[in-house]
Amino acid sequence: MLSSDQIGAFLAVVREGNCVAAARRLRLDHSTVSRRLASLEAQLGTRLFDRSPRGLAPTAAASAFLAHAERIERELIMAADAVSQRDAPIAGTVRVATPEIFGSGFLAPLIPELSSRHPELAIELVPESRATSLSKREADIAIAVRRPVDGRLFSRKLTDYRLGLYAAPSYLETFGKPASIDALSDHRFISYVDDLVEVPELLVLGGMDLKGRVVFRASTSAAQIAAAAAGTGLAMLHHIAVRDDRRLVRVLDEEVEARRSYWLVIHADLRQLPRVRAVADFLAEAVSHERARF
Repeated sequence: MLSSDQIGAFLAVVREGNCVAAARRLRLDHSTVSRRLASLEAQLGTRLFDRSPRGLAPTAAASAFLAHAERIERELIMAADAVSQRDAPIAGTVRVATPEIFGSGFLAPLIPELSSRHPELAIELVPESRATSLSKREADIAIAVRRPVDGRLFSRKLTDYRLGLYAAPSYLETFGKPASIDALSDHRFISYVDDLVEVPELLVLGGMDLKGRVVFRASTSAAQIAAAAAGTGLAMLHHIAVRDDRRLVRVLDEEVEARRSYWLVIHADLRQLPRVRAVADFLAEAVSHERARF
């Protein structure tokens, strides 16, 4: 009979692409994952992965087995939830993947409040500029800047947010404050390293086609803010991150502004888990109360 350990090892390898990463995800050693995978293949009487130096590639048999394995995983999650004590406190770990500014600038400072409500809850925050796969269980909750269209995902819009053009007073003293969009052609800009950003919606500056020369690129918003504050150039920055930063001045308030949206996304299998639902509800409530900041 197949075991949940075998199913877990199979799904982890599919999602991670190799046994080393799968073992890290499961907090097991590499040999244990390999042994469980070999045992599963023996019981099924078929090869599930093609081995190569680049990792493990699922075979046609693995692709056919995947939907069944995910259904078993889903049933195990639901079963554990069904028999848990309903009056027990919210406990466990919830991993939240967010864009950098939302995670570091908005969510992280709210953790004490969330912890006061649910002392036995632990949050893992992953603020980054790449897309996160909930289907691969890279996170329990994702804050996305575009609504997903594929997969068994539940999504709801949290809020719109705005970005504007900012610079340090020292930069404006040296290069002058632009009086119009046309005047931006004589200015220096700060932007993302385009090929390191997996979410096109974050590349606001390029999409606005503002004239000028990019003199500094960084893969994080924090580095861009620091560079702008040091007088490096003009940058399209999130209002929520810099509106109260005295090191920066907004430029061309009425002419240059971009709007994007934050979406809360949860895999359908996890949506009703108490700990996931508690964090999702807290995020929605916090954004609703602070919407003006965005």
